[in-house]
Amino acid sequence: MQIGLVGLGKMGGSMRERIRAAGHTVVGYDTDPGLSDVGHLSDLVGRLDGPRAVWVMVPAGATTQHVIDQLGSLLKPGDTVVDGGNSRWTDDEKHARELGARGIGFVDAGVSGGVWGLEHGYALMVGGDEEHVQRLEPIFEALKPDGPYGYVHAGGVGAGHFAKMVHNGIEYAMMQAYAEGWELLEKVDSVDNVREVFRSWQAGTVIRSWLLDLAVDALDEDAHLEKLRGYAEDSGEGRWTVEAAIDNAVPLPAITASLFARFSSRQEDSPQMKMVAALRKQFGGHTVASADRPGPVAPGSTVPPGSPGSPDGA
Repeated sequence: MQIGLVGLGKMGGSMRERIRAAGHTVVGYDTDPGLSDVGHLSDLVGRLDGPRAVWVMVPAGATTQHVIDQLGSLLKPGDTVVDGGNSRWTDDEKHARELGARGIGFVDAGVSGGVWGLEHGYALMVGGDEEHVQRLEPIFEALKPDGPYGYVHAGGVGAGHFAKMVHNGIEYAMMQAYAEGWELLEKVDSVDNVREVFRSWQAGTVIRSWLLDLAVDALDEDAHLEKLRGYAEDSGEGRWTVEAAIDNAVPLPAITASLFARFSSRQEDSPQMKMVAALRKQFGGHTVASADRPGPVAPGSTVPPGSPGSPDGA
């Protein structure tokens, strides 16, 4: 199958490689000419046979809107656009209406996997009409992890991004719980090997998880997280999750508290936020703040630090 891919940053570039490894043709476009297969978005569209499919993997909000507006004028009836960034589900409904008026299909895809997706695969939560989703299934199968799980058609337009939003809200709360436990262990005099306590939890306990594994990796790099400042951004999806909970009268005390804890990290050097920052760097390659610098230090990404729609941006 042929597909266009717009946005070749931390996740988009790896997705291009994984799709190609499955035998599909990918034409990639990025504003960085060193990453791009073509010089312009119009060149990408011209390289694809109809009916075309173009996957958008850029920050949510104005950037996604700009790309979709451009594609709406370049594509033809019968083509399909996939938004794989972390867009708000209400934006999906708007994009589907705008593209649908031109006869262009729209699919929203929540994508999780971060910097590890190339090796392990990406979990995909997809929303849209059955006919549009079915057409993209060869690409979804190429991206998902091996085995029976990791891909779901969650429902109509917006359902994929709504599911991914809730996923990231749960992630907020899980990271916060590990961070609070780590700070308490570090605080008491009786425990003198916190890193190995975390490591011991990796087998045989009910709290073992990939996040726990990543926490151990972070502690192996910096046993007391002394190189980090206790500062953590939020991707925007935690806020949207809390807002949706309010709109639907669903109590989310743990997720809400974890979001507020990130706000507190910007007011003081929070020990808990050192662990949250370390975990975000481990699973998503997110920016961190050095202990001797006042703000985030970008590791060299096409997505700006703290962008609301940076993929897998928990």
